[in-house]
Amino acid sequence: MICAYSAIKTCQRNTQLTSKDLADIAARTLAYYEGSAEPFWHGAKDHDVSQNIDALLRHIHVAPPFVLLDFGCGPGRDLMTFTAQGHTAIGLDGSAAFVQMARTNSGCEVWHQDFTGLDLPSGQFDGIFANASLFHVPSLLLPHVLTSLQDALKTGGVLFSSNPRGQNQEGWQGDRYGVYHDLEGWRSYLTLAGFVELEHYYRPTGLPREQQPWLASVWRKV
Repeated sequence: MICAYSAIKTCQRNTQLTSKDLADIAARTLAYYEGSAEPFWHGAKDHDVSQNIDALLRHIHVAPPFVLLDFGCGPGRDLMTFTAQGHTAIGLDGSAAFVQMARTNSGCEVWHQDFTGLDLPSGQFDGIFANASLFHVPSLLLPHVLTSLQDALKTGGVLFSSNPRGQNQEGWQGDRYGVYHDLEGWRSYLTLAGFVELEHYYRPTGLPREQQPWLASVWRKV
């Protein structure tokens, strides 16, 4: 498999990051989004992620409406969809610009939290939607972040994730830090955090695998 994100500067897991490195990764990545908030919104607001939303919702086995966390909600596109469907949706993002835009666009409660410093309530959510967000978490911090998300779910709750896939390399792509997991690598992290896999698929649908740069997966807290 040829990684669609081969331009990143580091080609393996980086387990030697210091606390200063982690702070710099968060600050620089968030600064990128702060500086491109408006064009990001206009470029992403019409993206069709209904396949991903449906994958989350169909695995939640309690009566709707659901209580949902949009983890890395950006300007609020998917919060608007969840709210229109009658669910109670809360957003979370590390970019102050995105948080303000998401509140304005969706009318939802939106928490301003850096992924590296989460403060989530325990057992609150039926589902967590992490669409194109968790890949920004350095591999060194990913177990802690996934454990925080697992704790924030109710028993039986569901986590959806979609990440640009690769061969388990991480590093900088421009001014954004990312980790590009393959399926087996991603499974190992989620399993260790106490999740059980429900399904996975590659996007966009209907294309050869080498033209499907996104890995989507759904997981249950048991």
